[in-house]
Amino acid sequence: MPTLTRTIPRRPAAPRGFTLIELLVVLVIIGVLAGLIVPNLLDRTDDARATAARTDVNNLMQALKLYKLDNQRYPSAEQGLESLVRKPTSGTAPPNWRPYLEKLPKDPWGQPYQYVNPGVKAEIDVFSFGADGQAGGEGKDADIGSWQ
Repeated sequence: MPTLTRTIPRRPAAPRGFTLIELLVVLVIIGVLAGLIVPNLLDRTDDARATAARTDVNNLMQALKLYKLDNQRYPSAEQGLESLVRKPTSGTAPPNWRPYLEKLPKDPWGQPYQYVNPGVKAEIDVFSFGADGQAGGEGKDADIGSWQ
């Protein structure tokens, strides 16, 4: 009589997980990449705000030049930048006033732009105090003005 041997089917091998060493290596690589990339992204935000402020200052200066072409003078310090949006009611009334801007922008830090007539650095000055909101400063806190 033949011997019957019974074969026991093998179970497939259970899927193996990651070892602790492999997980630590991946976490170290992610940490190194984050350490290199995150500071660069933060600097880009400050650069973008400074560029936006320069663009706004240039736009305000162009509107002020149009105002002067129409009215033979810049708005007084008392009339300020508001005279680009609404006809001034104080000081000498401009003879050929028209709206030069739909609305006055705020600087990228949420503060109003400054206007000085007569200017310190030029005939008129338009500027933002920068991130700190105070005159002077360096880096992201530096003033951004029409003289730059």
